[in-house]
Amino acid sequence: MCRVVDLQQAVLAKNDTTAHALRTELTARGTTVVNLLSSPGSGKTALLELELDLARQRKVPVAALTADLATENDAVRLARSGVPVKQVLTDGLCHLEAGMLRRHLDGWLADDTRLLFVENVGNLVCPASYDLGESLRVVLASVTEGEDKPLKYPTAFGLAHLVVVTKTDIAAAVEFDEAAFRAHVQQVNPGVEVVLTSARSGAGVGELLERALAVGDGAAVHQPVMAGRQHGHRQHHHDHDHGDGGHGHHDHDHRDGHHGHDQGDGGHDHRDGHDHEAGHGNTHPAAAQTH
Repeated sequence: MCRVVDLQQAVLAKNDTTAHALRTELTARGTTVVNLLSSPGSGKTALLELELDLARQRKVPVAALTADLATENDAVRLARSGVPVKQVLTDGLCHLEAGMLRRHLDGWLADDTRLLFVENVGNLVCPASYDLGESLRVVLASVTEGEDKPLKYPTAFGLAHLVVVTKTDIAAAVEFDEAAFRAHVQQVNPGVEVVLTSARSGAGVGELLERALAVGDGAAVHQPVMAGRQHGHRQHHHDHDHGDGGHGHHDHDHRDGHHGHDQGDGGHDHRDGHDHEAGHGNTHPAAAQTH
């Protein structure tokens, strides 16, 4: 078991290094990356489509990359906004990684892109542990999911820079307890802002865009307490690996001991023969496949 834990820590440390380099590169050229995490069916695609359309109307250079295990449905929907959209099919992998994102941006993302929205795989487990090089991490939860989600998925909510509640137009119908939800969010991530939205009524639409633009302009980002603890833990393992005389552990991929959690069907994805740097990208509307 210790060996598996060491390998996982090494993989995460390698990802953190790649993410840091990618964030530095994109920030230097004026691109802010927004990483969107949520459960399947949270309504993040519907909200993101409206945010992208609003950005286009305001002539903000924006693009979106969406990741799914299968199908290009989300990319087709987002492409209706008229902005550059790319689909990444992860072939069953439950999350994106910084190296995957970097590869899919090469040759596709325009140099003048001010905002890049990354719609991560619908999952509140695996994606939470992987920094993609984002400057703003947003966790979304619909009113239909229940007030206890922040407590059930403390890593996802605990590392968020911003929490967005969706589908508030039906909050009363499903008896959503906003006060309880906010209290649970603060329990795992003290001080983080919670924004209420509804793609159907239009309430709160544009708030996500405004937050992302502000970050790009240098506004301070909320610093989760959990982020500091996790970074220190990974740095300890990273330094320990260097002390052993090399970087060998960092060259292992996740098939050596990482299990993917797919919340959509409640099962485990044992990817014993899959390289986590894989994934196919399709650009819409042309949907040209990249390798």
